[in-house]
Amino acid sequence: MQNQTLQIKRIQQLRIGASITLISLIMLSLIWEGWLAPIKPEGSKLVLKAVPLLLPLFGILNGKRYTYQWACMFILIYFTEGVVRAWADQGLSQTFALIEVLLTSLFFTFAIFYARLTRAS
Repeated sequence: MQNQTLQIKRIQQLRIGASITLISLIMLSLIWEGWLAPIKPEGSKLVLKAVPLLLPLFGILNGKRYTYQWACMFILIYFTEGVVRAWADQGLSQTFALIEVLLTSLFFTFAIFYARLTRAS
């Protein structure tokens, strides 16, 4: 019984972690490309990269296992962008790219373990 309670607590922590990192990634994308370090001084249409992140948001918030599974692969696009821009950009944009790499790595880890712990026995 205690083992089951501990597993439920871990699942809740993973769900919260995945939710927080996904929301943080959305906010980072908006702030990065909209105001603080856009590619063009007047703002960039790259701010729209936050829109696809809304696709898995409600499934992640509601604990849908299938959403966690496909979001693990989906988030790798953002990880790749972060790595490339951390390598190529400089200044504040490079810092945001490193934060993006960190957030996507955390989200991937939370989502993988959530999907693993919630699979049918």
